[in-house]
Amino acid sequence: NIWAKFPRAVRDLALACGKKVRIEMEGKETELDKSLIESIKDPLTHIVRNSVDHGLEAPEERLRVGKPEEGVLRLRAYHEGGLVNIEISDDGKGIDWERVRSKAIQKGLISPEQGERLSPKDITNLLFLPGLSTAEKVTNVSGRGVGMDVVKTNIEKVGGAIDIQSTQGKGTTISVKIPLTLAIIPALIVGTADECYAIPQASLVELVRFSGEEAASAVEHIHGTPVCRLRGNLLPLVFLAGELELEQPLDGWSAAGDDEDEAAVNVVVLQVADRTFGLVVDRVLETEEIVVKPLGEQLKDLPCFAGATIRGDGRVALILDILSLAQRAGVVSEVTERLLASSIEHARQVEGERRRLLVFRTPDDGRMAISLSAVSRLERFPRSQVERVGEYDVIQYREQILPLLDISAMLLERRKSRRTSGADTTPASISVVVYNDGARNIGLVVEEILDIVDEQINVETTGARAGVLGSAVVCGRVTELLDVQSIVKTVRFSFGDDGAPRAAAGG
Repeated sequence: NIWAKFPRAVRDLALACGKKVRIEMEGKETELDKSLIESIKDPLTHIVRNSVDHGLEAPEERLRVGKPEEGVLRLRAYHEGGLVNIEISDDGKGIDWERVRSKAIQKGLISPEQGERLSPKDITNLLFLPGLSTAEKVTNVSGRGVGMDVVKTNIEKVGGAIDIQSTQGKGTTISVKIPLTLAIIPALIVGTADECYAIPQASLVELVRFSGEEAASAVEHIHGTPVCRLRGNLLPLVFLAGELELEQPLDGWSAAGDDEDEAAVNVVVLQVADRTFGLVVDRVLETEEIVVKPLGEQLKDLPCFAGATIRGDGRVALILDILSLAQRAGVVSEVTERLLASSIEHARQVEGERRRLLVFRTPDDGRMAISLSAVSRLERFPRSQVERVGEYDVIQYREQILPLLDISAMLLERRKSRRTSGADTTPASISVVVYNDGARNIGLVVEEILDIVDEQINVETTGARAGVLGSAVVCGRVTELLDVQSIVKTVRFSFGDDGAPRAAAGG
């Protein structure tokens, strides 16, 4: 029984803290694997200790604010979706966000400026940082700074997750979700090189397979980081063979063969520590229930592995530790850096609107950006492939005639800059942003594609004009936001029976 030892522990804690506490337990019949109870006993005890010591007020203070002098500690456990949900809540004073903020600043975990912009949820997350305690003095109960960071680590070690919800003056609820058993778990079996590995399904989001023409361009690199596009989002990729330093890795490509479907990129989309990333493997084999075996003494300290299992054919498959793998690959940092980055990033984004933008350079060394949702593809063509039809440049693209619009030429002030730029330094190739207006593709010629960014921006309409929505600070530089629809509407393309474009001026 999960609550078997808590009534006495709460009674002893209440006496030690000089408080009156009534404990209410729901789900006493909820049973867990004995080894799992042993694994989470200490984290749950620490949470209960915090609720009694930090959460519930002293009797005289409760009476002063209109509460009964006896505080209530509720322990609730129930099964849901293959998980055990544990809730520990109190009707105390709630988390003092200002105190947590001050302590974090005092410890040097955040700067005063960052602290001012943190939301209550971000401040709550700071409690998971090592060494942070809000206790006024060190006692036998609390104040030693060894706390919620250890709780979070131990919960995550058994495949669980923890969350804190608090309302000042009303109380705090800490929710823990853990798998039903440590012995048997559902897993996805994957293959890389000549080895098989098991991925716990608790971390699995979906499977994605790029084949045919998609496979050749599935993996892109941004600042040296491999990514792929998934429903308009950039998904960071981790190559399993590379991270495990396997000999002769296939780097996510199925074994080459005559069947083009064999040359495919298999991506296992995983979620861990609030981050989603893609694990590239050579083969996706099957899903099965596996019996988890601990690693031996010689292997237990190996990174990236949580255990092993023996498959039906007698082969041993190592079970991947997804959190460690993500940390090793740099997708997820250590807990301190991760929580700080999350909080500080949120603080930076409190104001403004979040935009995903493609940033490019203009001939006069200015910067412009367009919404990434308007972009179908990014291409680079030899200038020699550009042909002329009437007044317009075109290029043969995927068995179609792609009309080209030079962004700088369409904007009067940019065109002037180009004309006065000096000697002719025409590059041998052109960068093209393929835009789809709903009816067909149109190529937007830009000077140089710089980056794809996902930022919170404030758009200033000062400087807005035909073809330009306004300007904003993007990556520390003033950047003009292009009104693509407005520019494309100035030229309406129609295509005759011979496939050649005919342009008519539009309003």
